[in-house]
Amino acid sequence: MNFCSVCNGFAQYVFHCPECRGIMQDQGRLYDYYDEYSAYMDIDVAKLEDGDPESSKKAVCMHLLACTECRQQIIQNIYY
Repeated sequence: MNFCSVCNGFAQYVFHCPECRGIMQDQGRLYDYYDEYSAYMDIDVAKLEDGDPESSKKAVCMHLLACTECRQQIIQNIYY
């Protein structure tokens, strides 16, 4: 079974903002923001809802990152 090492606390990454070079803070899985119940869904089930028919075949977890300085938001792929 595949799993995201960031979601499960096994890894931490430091990303820098493309605008101001500040530190980006992980806001969690992008899928968690779809609706009020999506945070409780398995990642493979959530991938079926993203509109990309190929995403369920990819070993990637998309995370929302926000800059602590300028509040710029980006989506970062975390591969597992």
